[in-house]
Amino acid sequence: MTKFGIIKERKNPPDRRVVFSPNGLKNVKSKYPEATFVVESSNIRVFKDALYKDAGFTVSENISDADVLLGVKEVPISNLIANKKYFFFSHTIKKQPYNRDLLRAILDNNIELYDHEVIVGANGFRLIGFGRYAGIVGAYNGFRAWGLKYNTFTLPKVETLDDQKALEQELSKVALPGMKIVLTGNGKVGSGAKEVLDAINMREVSVQEYLNNTFDEAVYVQIDVLDYNKRKDGTVKDKNDFYNNPQAYESDFMRFAKVSDMYIAGHFFGDGAPFIYTRNDAASDHFNIKVVADVSCDIDGPVASTIRASTISEPIYGYNPITETEIDYKDSKAIVVMAVDNLPCELPKDASEGFGEMFLEYVIPAFFNGDQDGVLERARMTKNGKLTERFSYLQGYVDGKE
Repeated sequence: MTKFGIIKERKNPPDRRVVFSPNGLKNVKSKYPEATFVVESSNIRVFKDALYKDAGFTVSENISDADVLLGVKEVPISNLIANKKYFFFSHTIKKQPYNRDLLRAILDNNIELYDHEVIVGANGFRLIGFGRYAGIVGAYNGFRAWGLKYNTFTLPKVETLDDQKALEQELSKVALPGMKIVLTGNGKVGSGAKEVLDAINMREVSVQEYLNNTFDEAVYVQIDVLDYNKRKDGTVKDKNDFYNNPQAYESDFMRFAKVSDMYIAGHFFGDGAPFIYTRNDAASDHFNIKVVADVSCDIDGPVASTIRASTISEPIYGYNPITETEIDYKDSKAIVVMAVDNLPCELPKDASEGFGEMFLEYVIPAFFNGDQDGVLERARMTKNGKLTERFSYLQGYVDGKE
């Protein structure tokens, strides 16, 4: 019988999310009565300890008797419990230098680490994540940045709102100007952003309408990789060709940048793909975008105006495309940048409930069916004090050689 522990989040700044809400745990118990849970007491979690107790679960200061420990963010090294199975976002799979010691400690403590980011299906696509909520909050924050830049309307911070419905209600009160918004990305992030645009009844238009027409109302277009990239040799192929041969492509995004007022970046950026727009592009007289809500938040990457991540407390800054430096976002020369890298933290209740639903659907069954679909096997990064074969590419990183 597997005993799961819901751990207290200890990373700073505090993260109020959790893998399972009280109702989420009840759903697990109804499907898998043999599963047992203990919840580590927490004074920051969006769901209070009392709610878990009311739902019939044990809340304790000590969860060392659990076999599998479920968290969201990195566990501080001093709080790791040896010889356990852990699930959390370790932020090590890209060899992030700041978490090298964490991965070493996981190995030294004989911990079996399963990273949420590499919980994938047989096809390699991610099964769980907070991307939808990043898109929802990112789109809202883009509008909030617009109102602040132009002093036209005021929207409260998302963290002061209860849930997605409250966020959409606040937005629906705003009279938007006749603006054009381009949204990149068709995955969870892009779909989350689209939810917000549709909820406020913003009109969606086709690529051709968007590029060629003017509108009295606010409109948006959601574009895919072949809309904003083209082959250098002029031939037209399918999306698979782009994914397999990204170096054969160049950006065609400027045709959108010339006619857009706001850009919501919700795409996945693959290795070798061309930058969406460069610093030279942003400095062009033809670049019309005034507000960038960069949900993807790759620093000095495909969205050239994103020169640093911003924070929930200070979510926006200005980018001067001529000097390529940060300036006051109110400055007339500034492109306004919203590049918060932990957006789902602002909507902890909805994000936790949605995450738990995915975790129950895709991960929990593997503990009771012998991992017949290989979900745990693919996500297991460490075992018996060593990196698993799938993640052996991290050995040089662990050894400090790269």
